[in-house]
Amino acid sequence: MRGLFVFILGLFLSMQGRSQQIQSLTATGVMQRLASADTIYIVNFWATWCIPCVQELPEFNAINERCKDKPVKLLLVSLDFKDSYPMKLQAFLEKKHIAPEVAWLSDTDPNAFIPRIDDSWEGSIPATLIFVPGRYRKFIEGQVTAGQILKLVDNLLEKE
Repeated sequence: MRGLFVFILGLFLSMQGRSQQIQSLTATGVMQRLASADTIYIVNFWATWCIPCVQELPEFNAINERCKDKPVKLLLVSLDFKDSYPMKLQAFLEKKHIAPEVAWLSDTDPNAFIPRIDDSWEGSIPATLIFVPGRYRKFIEGQVTAGQILKLVDNLLEKE
């Protein structure tokens, strides 16, 4: 019986190790995380209820895998409603096997948070920001592919 308890406890702890903590951030907090001039930041704004967003999530898993040894950081910022944070969002991420870091945007007024992210953002999702402080900024509304993003990343890495 003790062996079964130890096995179940080990299984539970290993499952806990796989799930990431989903931090709550404001738009200002998101932008403050993009501070290192020697890092390429890829920030995707998405939601679980947005079909095109969910369709492109595997692209970010591919980018994450390809860039794991490069000065590239991915952050997937969920715009899900407060009642989805953190439990429903966590379950969704585990079900879809999402590997990149995920944060939840706690700001609720799009008129306030959108200009903090990018003045050109019309508010649609998915939306992706590729950013190198002081050097490069590209904001894309709509779905992206790993190929599109990796081409930009490779060009930025060549210029270093």
